Amino acid sequence: MENFFEDDLRYVWHPFTQAKTALPPVAVVKAHGAYLYTQDGKQLIDANSSWWTNIHGHGNSRIANAIYSQFKEIDHVIFAGVTHPMAVKLAKRLVQLSNQHFARAFFSDNGSTAVEVALKMCFQFWYNMGSPRKRVLALEGAYHGDTFGAMSVGQRGHFNKPFEHLFFEVDFLPFPDENNQDEILVKADKLLSSGEFACFIFEPLIQGAAGMRMYDAALLNKFIEIAKAYQVMTIADEVMTGFFRTGTLFACDQLHYKPDIMCLSKGLTGGVLPLGVTMATSTLYDAFLHDETAKALLHGHSFTGNAIACAAACTSLDILMDAETQEKIFQLTTWQQHFADKLKSRQVFHDVRVCGTILAAALPCEQTDYFAEIRNRAYLYFLEHGVLLRPLGNVLFVNPPYCINEVDLDKIYSLFISFAQEIARTK
Repeated sequence: MENFFEDDLRYVWHPFTQAKTALPPVAVVKAHGAYLYTQDGKQLIDANSSWWTNIHGHGNSRIANAIYSQFKEIDHVIFAGVTHPMAVKLAKRLVQLSNQHFARAFFSDNGSTAVEVALKMCFQFWYNMGSPRKRVLALEGAYHGDTFGAMSVGQRGHFNKPFEHLFFEVDFLPFPDENNQDEILVKADKLLSSGEFACFIFEPLIQGAAGMRMYDAALLNKFIEIAKAYQVMTIADEVMTGFFRTGTLFACDQLHYKPDIMCLSKGLTGGVLPLGVTMATSTLYDAFLHDETAKALLHGHSFTGNAIACAAACTSLDILMDAETQEKIFQLTTWQQHFADKLKSRQVFHDVRVCGTILAAALPCEQTDYFAEIRNRAYLYFLEHGVLLRPLGNVLFVNPPYCINEVDLDKIYSLFISFAQEIARTK
């Protein structure tokens, strides 16, 4: 593998990358705990958990052993008309963790497909009921994935402009802030009262790709209450927010009104293997029970219910519930809040916010979207100082593996301040 970096430049097409102008990729040859090790011998702190997935740190021995043990029994088997112990174990576990609110788990491959499944469930629910509904409500700034249904319910422009003529129509509510909440609730009520909406989809409490934008659980409760009043299905996209990222197992655990569907991925397997799950209530599931096969959810993937991925997920859940992990999550949440308070007092950033284990802060600058020039400067600055952190436009954020220690977190924090000071000096 000595020449793998040169081969990468010759053969690989990287995601979210303009190959003509992008910096060369970071050549990682080893990963362990909260660290990545590069081909040239550098150690990097994985400050964003490798695209928000790796919640326990890299190379966790318990997950590794579970994968190996499962491989010796069943690696993969078709899941249409077939079942196996590990998928059943995981489905039962997830239903129980929802306090039986959800009744069924549908397996797929990643977050985008989990959302696609959720949308298909909603559209077909109304079709099976004999009263099709075709409209969807979402929040401005949303990101739900890169497949066509997921793109349709996400923010238009930037990533999706070449494909927008192929999207289905979606109504968007403005992202809530302290000044517009009453106005948005009135708009939501007016739209949903039409009886034309199949579903309302949202990222609960935090919009990830939009810049870790946070909003209030009480407001989301009101949105869901309105939706329920008009029999509109609700979809919680917990792909990023699940597994204690927001301080609770699921962000929706902080809500009084629960969604009809919940989408899971990313941290589900501890960030080790791809797996998606779409959780559904019994009301939704029962609408697909019919003598006609065509009324079934005729959807699936080659790797649906993959046994090895399910084994990793079951073990990840075990680790999550350990007292040691719960203490780490509590410590991380505390450290993030303390640093947020410090940042607010120094006024080097604006809009400093924390939700659970996630801290985000915006750099003051004119361009604030995803393509902001300051994003590349920040990325390079942190990389040169031993931290892999991918800013979202002018927003720096930290959502590290739960195993990170205080020394490494303090290093990231100090880089936040020193980079902001450098920007201020060069203005």
